Amino acid sequence: MSSPCLCDQCSALCCRYFVLEIDTPETRRQYDDIRWYLVHQNVFVFIEKRKWYLGVYSRCKHLQEDNRCGIYKTRPRICREYSTDNCDYHGGEYDWQVLFSSAEQLAQYADEQLAKRAQKRRREKRRRQRAAKSTPVPPVTSPRPTSVRRKLPRLRPGLMLGPALTSAPRNGNGHGNGNGTGNGHAKGFALPILHR
Repeated sequence: MSSPCLCDQCSALCCRYFVLEIDTPETRRQYDDIRWYLVHQNVFVFIEKRKWYLGVYSRCKHLQEDNRCGIYKTRPRICREYSTDNCDYHGGEYDWQVLFSSAEQLAQYADEQLAKRAQKRRREKRRRQRAAKSTPVPPVTSPRPTSVRRKLPRLRPGLMLGPALTSAPRNGNGHGNGNGTGNGHAKGFALPILHR
């Protein structure tokens, strides 16, 4: 007759390894760092739900000969939160998508993934180039000078001096001297000065 307690049948699989989440590799160097883990004994790496994990087969030093915990009452929180719902003994298949147990497996996977990534970047670059060719580029215009030169009005003497210049009597030689007196002496007109 089998024991009603699940722990009586347990071989303490969960107490014989631990797993840590690691960063998802994106470069050849990052894949090579993970490959370095796998050249060590008792190490495995897996991907589960698009997350990467490093596992180390290492028996808990408090696991007793009967596969029971030697520090059960003071065991770490992670052990307390572990339930029989996801127990390694009867939990069924693991949910990992990929399991790496050797450096060679990871190297092959890295080559495939990096090649896919490079191909995707090339396609994206070609798409951007095609889009740039099909989009008309506005002509490049030189920037306007920061100080705009004002266009000054054309000066017309008849407007500035009024009738004094245009209706000035002529002197005896028939040439007007422009001062309106005919004697060569100016009347004292003040010409406007335009300031910028």
